[in-house]
Amino acid sequence: MKPSSEPAESHLDTRRQLDSELQIVHESMLDGLGQLADYFGFNKVLGQLYGTLLLSAEPLSLDDMMARLGISKASVSTNMRSLEHMGMARQVWVRGGSGRRKYYQAETDFWQIFTTIMSGREMREMERALLVMEENRQRISNSLGDLPADQQALARLYLDRITQMQALFRFASLIVNSIVNQVRSSDLPDVASVELLKPSTLE
Repeated sequence: MKPSSEPAESHLDTRRQLDSELQIVHESMLDGLGQLADYFGFNKVLGQLYGTLLLSAEPLSLDDMMARLGISKASVSTNMRSLEHMGMARQVWVRGGSGRRKYYQAETDFWQIFTTIMSGREMREMERALLVMEENRQRISNSLGDLPADQQALARLYLDRITQMQALFRFASLIVNSIVNQVRSSDLPDVASVELLKPSTLE
């Protein structure tokens, strides 16, 4: 558990007013991270909680996050466990804080978060899909000779399509592994300065 030198009093004002521009940015970031979490198959609240921690200058308790997002404590607790498990948040000690309260900070090593998610969840999903496809390919191959003549052509079509899909997933797996390995050896500031090509320039 990483210590924090922030006094407990700094956590009491969970609804302090932000400048209008900061408020717009804050709400936009929380909404965007919620949408991003939903896109990747997670709960929107998970993304919003991470955003709340990320944009906070000090650690927050479960009660703080519940008040800021207007959601139930059960939802906060459940999603915080997921964030901890994914390495996106960590519990910290707060000087002068209540012993009964747990405080959290967002993990800001974004490369570590990226590699953990990509090499964990995404790779498991691709491996699972490849396993299912291989089982189905073997099932068809083993029963091909026993199928009625009018079904054998369809079975060969199945085999062809499944084989093509396997090739695509294996290629995707190779790309993900290459990206993860490259990310581990890269510096975030170096990549941040890279100019991205617009789609029109790739034609």
